[in-house]
Amino acid sequence: MTDQGDPLARIAAALERLTPPPAPAIDWLAHPAYVWDGGGARAVEKIYAPALDLLQGIDQQKDVVTANVTRLAAGHAAHDMLLWGSRGMGKSALLRASIVAAQTLHPGRIALVQVAQDAMAGIAGLFATLGRIDRRFFVFIDDLGFEDGDGGGPRLLRSWLEGGVEARPGNVRLAVTSNRRAIVPRHASEQDDPLNPRDAVDDRLALADRFGLSIGFHNCNQDDYLAIIAGYAAHFGLTWEQADALEWSRRRGQRSGRVAWQYVTELAGRAGKAI
Repeated sequence: MTDQGDPLARIAAALERLTPPPAPAIDWLAHPAYVWDGGGARAVEKIYAPALDLLQGIDQQKDVVTANVTRLAAGHAAHDMLLWGSRGMGKSALLRASIVAAQTLHPGRIALVQVAQDAMAGIAGLFATLGRIDRRFFVFIDDLGFEDGDGGGPRLLRSWLEGGVEARPGNVRLAVTSNRRAIVPRHASEQDDPLNPRDAVDDRLALADRFGLSIGFHNCNQDDYLAIIAGYAAHFGLTWEQADALEWSRRRGQRSGRVAWQYVTELAGRAGKAI
């Protein structure tokens, strides 16, 4: 009878053949952006963002954000940023566009790393990795908000921003977008608490105060809404009518950069164009 060898060795060899090869290590110098899922990262080959000059109605915010991102890319002192305020007014679009512009000015020197809120617990490991890379990074948490009773998330964020043993390294800055300046919910009853009535409010606002830049975005007025549409329409060679654009916003119950972009997409579809 032929000797088949050690059965355990044969089983181990078969399992090894079935196991997929390990994923290649991420090159943190090669790509413009990455996504962190809490346990690892994947590279993003292109950042999709509008050109900065197409972002209308947020000129002051644009100046502040682009200047700060460019400073970090150049290796200068830069702030963590909280971009807060109205939905659809270009908070995340402005950050992506600013990163793209800084990468054009300083090729290879800065990248964006997006982290989902449910992966925040793994950011300490991400920081440890990025701190060893000779490159600047903006770690981006989009649409951040904490539920009532969530004390751990805000404490982690405060620790990363300032003074904690796992604070982000010097080549990394945080950029957070939120619909609320305080990030965590606030209630009128906090003002009526007979025991230290300001403590709860101060604790929530202290989180926003940890960011060097806290930049508000507010609902656009009619003129800004129409200017946004005009800029996109001119860029893509689309014709449009003011009354039609205003009716589009009325049907959606708001005016914002997002609603303007949706209208431009509708215009392109009517014209049989891709944008």
